[in-house]
Amino acid sequence: MGSTFSGLNTALTSLYAQRRGLEVSGQNIANANTEGYTRQRVTMQSQNANLVPGVYATTTAVGNGVVVSSVDRLRNAAMDQRSYTEHASSAYHNARAGSYNLIEDVFAEPSDTALQGRLADMWDGWNAITTNPDQLAGKSAVLEQATTVASTLNDAASALNNQYKAARTGLDTYVDDVNKAADAVAKLNNQIVIATQSGLQANELQDQRAQQILKLSELVGASATEAENGAINVFVGSAPLVSGFATRSIEIEPGGATRLEDLASSEVNLRWKDTKAAVGAGGTMGASMELLAKGGTLDSVTTRLNTIAQKLADSVNTAYSGGYATDGTTGKPFFIRNDNSSTANVTAAQIRVAVTDPAKLQISSGNPTGTPKVLDGNIADRISDLADSKTDADAEYQSMIGELGVSAQSAIRRRDVQNAVTDQVDAARDAESGVNLDEEMTNLLTYQRGYEAASRVLTTIDSMLDQLINRTGMVGR
Repeated sequence: MGSTFSGLNTALTSLYAQRRGLEVSGQNIANANTEGYTRQRVTMQSQNANLVPGVYATTTAVGNGVVVSSVDRLRNAAMDQRSYTEHASSAYHNARAGSYNLIEDVFAEPSDTALQGRLADMWDGWNAITTNPDQLAGKSAVLEQATTVASTLNDAASALNNQYKAARTGLDTYVDDVNKAADAVAKLNNQIVIATQSGLQANELQDQRAQQILKLSELVGASATEAENGAINVFVGSAPLVSGFATRSIEIEPGGATRLEDLASSEVNLRWKDTKAAVGAGGTMGASMELLAKGGTLDSVTTRLNTIAQKLADSVNTAYSGGYATDGTTGKPFFIRNDNSSTANVTAAQIRVAVTDPAKLQISSGNPTGTPKVLDGNIADRISDLADSKTDADAEYQSMIGELGVSAQSAIRRRDVQNAVTDQVDAARDAESGVNLDEEMTNLLTYQRGYEAASRVLTTIDSMLDQLINRTGMVGR
């Protein structure tokens, strides 16, 4: 038979349990807008009156109340793994599309002030000289237009190099971030394992760890697996980054190129600090490595731009050097390198107009000082015809811009598709683990009514005991 006072304990356990439920709901509401927070749920369990029932034992007790058996973190491990994968892909495609956007901004096509428009102005300037080969105004205009073309090539090469430097500096920052995040995961593993083995809740610590792993997936394309003791091991490719409480570090191989022109002799390599083996990076760092690699995006575009500069110099110089200036000057080049005045190995970064005096412009097919004197604009006409060439600078530039546009559009489409997939995965995960304020308000009312009812039970039992102890046997007195 149950104790007379057992009802007090039953009501008391209910008070404790309902209060714990109120506290957990309050925690959920407080963190409704906290990034990475996973909602928690109280699991209650009734307590048996007979903890060790005997074979022939009987009792009229109905139970010993309720106990909070656990506070569960409503997280789906499969959805977490899917989230890590999709966020890694999104980070990669976002970085890749962003790089193409920056490259397109360098050329700013189509535009009247971009290289294509300035080339067209220069060809028109050469054509205008043919009608008035003896006037300096047209020649001065051509020199100015050609100088603008050379400056535009210089500026484009400089902008691409600056983009390379920025990406290279960003890669150094990413390496530090990855190593710090890996250390954070290892430390959280240690704290979570100790807490769980001691019977303590570690839900908030697990949320912090999940955020660090998500960061690693976005930075370097990391994946994760859970160990039996509750720790999580993190991998980059198939190589471990975090193993329980231990971490490995990554680094950029010393001597890696910091400028585009250095790529010919020293590439940028990402490796493990202990084994010196290459790191198969994904995510943002994977896109950065593609951008910075020899033969990568920036290197390929710069190589094409250098080809355009060399073709421009070669085609114009070939036609120009056979002409005569009004003072009989002949055989001089029009485009040369900035640094050594050579016509060989002209690049976008190293190209300029060699002529500074309009009177020295070699536009005549004959010698204006010879016998007979010849002053025509045939050379200028030949140079202006280069605009229609299918193999020279104009055609090469148009081909490069077309290919760049196709690649950029493809990168943007893939980014948009991947982001849509990632958003769907995040929405599905949030539906399961995110805080729903309406649901929490309902839970608050439920626990509040439960607490009030338990209080009423406690008051009722107290009144009954008061009657039994203080009033029984008082009849007739």
